[in-house]
Amino acid sequence: MEQELVPLAERLRPDKLSEVIGQEQLTGKGKLLEQLVASKRPLSLIFWGPPGSGKTTLARIIARATNADFVELSAVTASKKDVLNVIERAKINLKQNHQTILFIDEIHRFNKAQQDAFLPYVENGTISLIGATTENPSFEVISPLLSRSRVVVLEPLSEKSIIKILTTAIKSLKLKDNILGPSSINLIAQLSGGDARSALNLLELSLEMRGDRPISTQVVLNAAQKRVPLHDKAGESHYNLISAFIKSLRGSDANAAFYYLARLLNSGDDPKFIARRMIIFASEDIGLAAPAALNLAVSTFLAVERVGLPEANYNLFHCAAVLAKAPKSRAVASAMQKALQVAESHPNDSIPLHLRNAPTKLMRDLGYNKGYKWEAGYKDTRGFMPEELKDINFFD
Repeated sequence: MEQELVPLAERLRPDKLSEVIGQEQLTGKGKLLEQLVASKRPLSLIFWGPPGSGKTTLARIIARATNADFVELSAVTASKKDVLNVIERAKINLKQNHQTILFIDEIHRFNKAQQDAFLPYVENGTISLIGATTENPSFEVISPLLSRSRVVVLEPLSEKSIIKILTTAIKSLKLKDNILGPSSINLIAQLSGGDARSALNLLELSLEMRGDRPISTQVVLNAAQKRVPLHDKAGESHYNLISAFIKSLRGSDANAAFYYLARLLNSGDDPKFIARRMIIFASEDIGLAAPAALNLAVSTFLAVERVGLPEANYNLFHCAAVLAKAPKSRAVASAMQKALQVAESHPNDSIPLHLRNAPTKLMRDLGYNKGYKWEAGYKDTRGFMPEELKDINFFD
């Protein structure tokens, strides 16, 4: 009975590296984790990857293979005192020539002071640290700790790997072959988004909801309800999505731009933020090639403000399509950067006399505004740049 209360994902967690499905770039023959397990010498590692990609599983396998004392903490609930208690335990282990691995799940939730607490003990070998994070460690883990650890990047599991995990689970549960057909397995794999835990949880719930019938795709959909996109509006996935959206616009790929825009909106991103980015893009990447793009982008922002979602989706996608298909020019952006650099290096060059304002007789007597003609398109032969910069051309 107790075994049935343990979630399926926990019951089926692999014990050996050879049982791990997916992450072959790390677990395959001659790869980093395979060599680490074979050497039986733990290193300090930071596992960076999405939920359900195997971070905790791999940490436990490494500890088991190296015969280390394995201590798990969650940064959500653990305190600095909890860490120090593990350090004291590790010191005793070290005297007995026994290794200690401290695994901290969601290490990005520890603040700088908490991360500093175990830094000296990682450095002197009292503990080997394995941190797990879904956030970019460059921003969430202190630099001294990063420099003493190896960052290991885990990818979302492929649908093929998820299907293999589900098939293994069905065999482990000794279910009849007709309980879960290929279409239902494929649907669970698609809905899981590369998350093995999510896939197994959905399988488990589908088994509970099926009654006496096989698990149809409708049962799977009922169990899944609405899938919540993996997205943190202040984190890594947010910036990756907006980056992919802008790069798709720049690459004139309207299909990709629509896909990433849809994902941003489905994830609850602020539509005004998206519209602002398109305003910037209109000048930075289209500029002189299609000047009207800026007007459209500004109008889109105003439409989003005044209309609101969901109707403003039409305006956002309309604008994205035009920006993606418009000709591109970075002439303004490049010239702007050059102008800013020259202005910074020549902040006080003398403005030519004929261009200066001359509101008084004294100024006019000194030559201010002398010979300048007030007529449209007037091109003064004396030029318009300071003497020192007369040969500069920002628009090469």
